[in-house]
Amino acid sequence: MMEISQDLPNMHKMGEAILEAEALTRFVTEACPISYVLYDKDLNPIDCNEAMMRILACFDKKHLLDNYWKQFVPEKQPDGSLSLEKALEKLSEASRGRDDSFEWVYKSSQGELIPMETTLTIVTHKGKEHVISFKNDLRSSKQMLESINEQSELLKDALHKANEASRAKSEFLSNMSHEMRTPMNAIIGMTAIGKNATDMERKNYSLNKIEDASTHLLAVINDILDMSKIEANKFELLQAEFNFEKMIQRVVDVVNFRVGEKEQKLTVYLDSSIPKTLIGDEQRITQVITNLLGNAVKFTPEKGTISLDTWFLLEENGLCTLQISVKDSGIGISLEQQARLFQSFHQAESSTARKYGGTGLGLAISKSIVQLMGGNIWIESQLDMGSSFIFTFQMKRGTESFTSLSIPGLNLENVRILAIDDDPDVLDYFREVMQGLGISCDIATDGEEALRLIEKYGSYDLYFIDWRMPGLSGNTLAAMLMEKASIPSNAIITMISSFDWNNVEEEAKKAGVDKFLSKPLFPSAIADILGDCLGIEKEVKEEESLIDGLFTGHNIILAEDVEINREIVQTLLEPTLISIDCAENGIEAVRLFSEAPEKYNMILMDLQMPEMDGLEATRKIREQDHPNAKSIPIVALTANVFKEDIEKCLDAGMNDHMGKPLDFEEVLEKLRTYLHVSNTT
Repeated sequence: MMEISQDLPNMHKMGEAILEAEALTRFVTEACPISYVLYDKDLNPIDCNEAMMRILACFDKKHLLDNYWKQFVPEKQPDGSLSLEKALEKLSEASRGRDDSFEWVYKSSQGELIPMETTLTIVTHKGKEHVISFKNDLRSSKQMLESINEQSELLKDALHKANEASRAKSEFLSNMSHEMRTPMNAIIGMTAIGKNATDMERKNYSLNKIEDASTHLLAVINDILDMSKIEANKFELLQAEFNFEKMIQRVVDVVNFRVGEKEQKLTVYLDSSIPKTLIGDEQRITQVITNLLGNAVKFTPEKGTISLDTWFLLEENGLCTLQISVKDSGIGISLEQQARLFQSFHQAESSTARKYGGTGLGLAISKSIVQLMGGNIWIESQLDMGSSFIFTFQMKRGTESFTSLSIPGLNLENVRILAIDDDPDVLDYFREVMQGLGISCDIATDGEEALRLIEKYGSYDLYFIDWRMPGLSGNTLAAMLMEKASIPSNAIITMISSFDWNNVEEEAKKAGVDKFLSKPLFPSAIADILGDCLGIEKEVKEEESLIDGLFTGHNIILAEDVEINREIVQTLLEPTLISIDCAENGIEAVRLFSEAPEKYNMILMDLQMPEMDGLEATRKIREQDHPNAKSIPIVALTANVFKEDIEKCLDAGMNDHMGKPLDFEEVLEKLRTYLHVSNTT
């Protein structure tokens, strides 16, 4: 007894250790993130841990174990085998010491199918065999794999796009190099030719080529600057009232020469519902139309057709929505090529730049302009079937309205007009314009038909004759009309043609032609001709263009560090007799003004100059005590035309700015404004 009692404390400690070990084991198994189920040798579940309960969304262990095979294991596995048969097969393998893993689908209490990797292992406890089934939830693994695959695809796509962007920019830089070097070569080459030329004709030829190349180079540079503004979100629109029809007419004048060279047919339709004037950025809408028309001329073969049509869609909340389309019979564009058209640095094909030239920025810039104007731009095209570029935009209605063509004592209904042209579209448009002016008009498709109408109905007051027609040409018909005794001597003949008047003027006047009207026809141009022919005086006089002595008695400071820039300004303004003192930097500009503040009426100030820039020079002048220091107009000359650059000029005390390269007309306008001088002075 004594011995037994002496061992009791040790036995008690041993029992506590066993209990602690069992508790620790239970804690570890319950906390284990890997789920398991314990079966007896007949595969009846007798235990599981919390991880398994969480996966199956069943937190009543007894319910889970009692209904394990009926509720939580589908009768059929994805491979078609019975669940129990599969389990027995794996158990048999495990009993032979072949532990194995396989995928097994379970079903949660909420009906979700859960794929799990299952490993069966036989263990013996107190002489009894048990089966432990460890479960690994494959959903997280699959999700991770899917995520990795998705990320991989995204990375591939990003890499592809980066490579595409890199390739596009490389092609763009190559094209840009060509676009800039070509006119530069022309400028340098023609300068050398002009310098060595001994006759004036050769020199003028060289100067004209230099002017053309310079204009092209400036257009390339402007495209790059515009694209820079767009990508920096600094592209802005100006608001001013302008005449819509005259804007369209100026655009057509720009491309008409090239149209004539390629003997293309260009027609223009102006919806009469469009207001006479609109309020918006005339320069930018001109830029879009010029770009589209220029492309149409470029990609349309000789003797092809191009049409520019304008439509008034609606007016809502004070904004007019207009639609403009440019349609051509050119090479067309495939759907694949269309997807790249409005992207920066892209053209339909890389070969396009080599064959036709261009920066590849025009359409991307046009898209940005149109979107800023509340519109959209798109293309309708098929290969070898031409293209239609269509865009909409919004602008406010201007204040100027259409004025009727009328004169006291003159009844326009009695004016008889005959239009002769072999193009039915031209005749239809001509008659539509005449009807809008309240004038009746007869039409003929050739000279023979015109003579028959004259024979039948008698002579007309005004004749509009196409220069080039099949059969009798315009000149021949005009000469025949002048020879007819039935035609009164005061009848007026106007020649209409898409060719330059200088090329046809001599022969036309010999044939008896009085006036010339350029195609495509515009209502205001037709009305002006009618007004001249009928003796109607224009209410608005054209501004005189003479500038001789315009700024006599005025003195200005020109602060510019580049000698050739100073020379250009001085030479261009020489006829105005304005007095110019030059400064090569800001310090000299401040010194000139400080020494004679009452002498000067205005300062043209370059921004980027050595020693002292234009901003600092302006501040120094404004800080002086003399009254003229606060009031003298200072206008910046700068190539930096971003909004913040302009704001910096104004904050420094400048009154205005002009962008480089200088537009001579703009220089004159600024001088008139700040010197308070008009042409009539």
